[in-house]
Amino acid sequence: MLAAIFLAACNPFDEARPMMDEYVERLGRVLETDPQFSEPAPAPILPRRRERVLDMPELELGMLDFLSLYGCDLQFVVGEKNSIMGKVMQPLNRLRYELRFIASAEKCLQSSVDDGDKDLQDTLRQAISSKRENLPIALWNATWGVEEVENLFTTSKGFYPVIAENPLSDLAREAVQLESVARRLLNGELDQNLDFAGAVQQRWQAEYHAGQLINSALLVAARLNDGTELIQRRLAQRPLCLNGKPNNQSTIVHDMFFSVYIGKVQPYLADLRRARTDLLEPLAQLAQIQTAVMPQSFQRWQARALPAEAGVESAVESASVWADLDQALAEHTRGWQQLLEQCGLRPGA
Repeated sequence: MLAAIFLAACNPFDEARPMMDEYVERLGRVLETDPQFSEPAPAPILPRRRERVLDMPELELGMLDFLSLYGCDLQFVVGEKNSIMGKVMQPLNRLRYELRFIASAEKCLQSSVDDGDKDLQDTLRQAISSKRENLPIALWNATWGVEEVENLFTTSKGFYPVIAENPLSDLAREAVQLESVARRLLNGELDQNLDFAGAVQQRWQAEYHAGQLINSALLVAARLNDGTELIQRRLAQRPLCLNGKPNNQSTIVHDMFFSVYIGKVQPYLADLRRARTDLLEPLAQLAQIQTAVMPQSFQRWQARALPAEAGVESAVESASVWADLDQALAEHTRGWQQLLEQCGLRPGA
């Protein structure tokens, strides 16, 4: 009983790295070829916050003083910004402030038109125009400029779990919601409820799955390439089967293919693909719609770390973690097909 417990605790297929290493080891064993383990490519590191946060232009002090003298709701919004707490607003609260300012200023403008106050009208129009023009900066800082996103994308927390009971349901749903609201704001639909956004960033602070997915993609790509190299070395030798007739070795290879590659590795690949679609693609879209204000260092990180939209910028995509994984999988699949075809055992044949 103790031996069974010990073996269960040491099951290499319970975690990503030992599973992928074990797969390459077993592949080398059945092909009678010594494996060579390559080092996974270094993970792209999210730029530091000071490189991500954009300077938020302020209205001229004289304009704010002028607007604070009038009795419409804008007076109180300006007062909030000028308070001690207002001077150290977190990015999400700053975005809320900018939206409240625009809404209050537009109401105040309507009242001033009715009152015939030309000076106030001109100042309000200038303020509204400036705030609308700079709203994408406030949005960027409230999404990709926050500290919490660093935890979500940290690569210091290992690999995406092998046995994951839908760990991304909330993260994925919230990523879609955040991208949708951000898109509407950029389209000028400013009447958006941001009450949910604080909880989203709290979850980013507590969960590391985006960074784990990047680590796993790099690991799996490296081990698939190691396995492909083993297969290619075997293909360069005598055929696995003479005259296409299965033999004892081909039976062992075929059994390992189904029990380990199809039975263990492929389900993990499916989990990575699902997580990429559910979580990383909405986050990639959240970044893509903000390209106009995106810092250059973030552009380089995005091109490497986030999946590109299907059919878009193939030159950039070729350098991405996810394109590398797709290529490694395609080449590994072809290698297996060529090997098993020597014995008439090619899947789907």
